[in-house]
Amino acid sequence: MDIQRRTREQIVEKVAQDIPTGSFVNLGIGLPTRVASYLKPEQQVILHSENGVLGFGALSDPELADDDLINAGKELVSMLEGGSFMNSADSFDIMRGGHLDICIMGAFQVTLNGDLANWHTGSADAVPAVGGAMDLAVGARCVYVCMEHVSKNGEPKIVEGLTYPITGKGCVNRIYTDLCVIELKDHQAWVIEIVEGLSFEALQQQTGCTLQDGRFLNNTN
Repeated sequence: MDIQRRTREQIVEKVAQDIPTGSFVNLGIGLPTRVASYLKPEQQVILHSENGVLGFGALSDPELADDDLINAGKELVSMLEGGSFMNSADSFDIMRGGHLDICIMGAFQVTLNGDLANWHTGSADAVPAVGGAMDLAVGARCVYVCMEHVSKNGEPKIVEGLTYPITGKGCVNRIYTDLCVIELKDHQAWVIEIVEGLSFEALQQQTGCTLQDGRFLNNTN
């Protein structure tokens, strides 16, 4: 059977489906911003962006685009009823003060115990781009990471220890990749979902740390 690897759009669609109703959520720059396009109105998710926007959604109609309405990634957005604007101090107070239920970010690496590296590869020619990632990593109540399971060079991105500069220590709760969904708990990586056509053993071979098969446990809870 062919492996039904998730596309990048399917990864963020899965993330959107798993966000609890009424959550306050920050979407990191890059792939995570695509989550907004898959949120349903009945979820009543309130999105926050570091540049001081609260209560927005994906751009619904390009003809109504306002160049002043953007998220932290400079992407055009639509304000929802009750949405608001604030200065950077207030915006970062939301991030640092534990007021966000979930933050969704991309990553270069995530470790077994939830350490996150997503701002710099350490390469001499790389441009560091930390933004508000460090504030979000420690300030949000829950951190989801969405990324490809391996790098472009085929190296595992879920590892025992970071080889890239750290963003936050022990902060990641869940990982969504093109191959699986992993819950990080008690210094163990529990696989709660695998794409069709991929065995647990084959997934382990593409992962840089020991995995636990939690699919049965997930289905019975």
